[in-house]
Amino acid sequence: MSVHDLHGITLESLLTQLVAHYGWDELGKRIDINCFISDPSIKSSLKFLRKTPWARTKVEELYLATTFDN
Repeated sequence: MSVHDLHGITLESLLTQLVAHYGWDELGKRIDINCFISDPSIKSSLKFLRKTPWARTKVEELYLATTFDN
């Protein structure tokens, strides 16, 4: 998959799927971002990711590398 495969997927949907797949603990281990480690929530994480391009890129890369059981 490539970044083009993210077209039409909202950041909220992407993050929700990652949290459902990995859980907050594992997500925090895979991507060392405080919003995933300290009192995580979708709302606070979205706020941070929308303001921080390097963090959003890391989340998108993990999403693309993840095989989901659909």
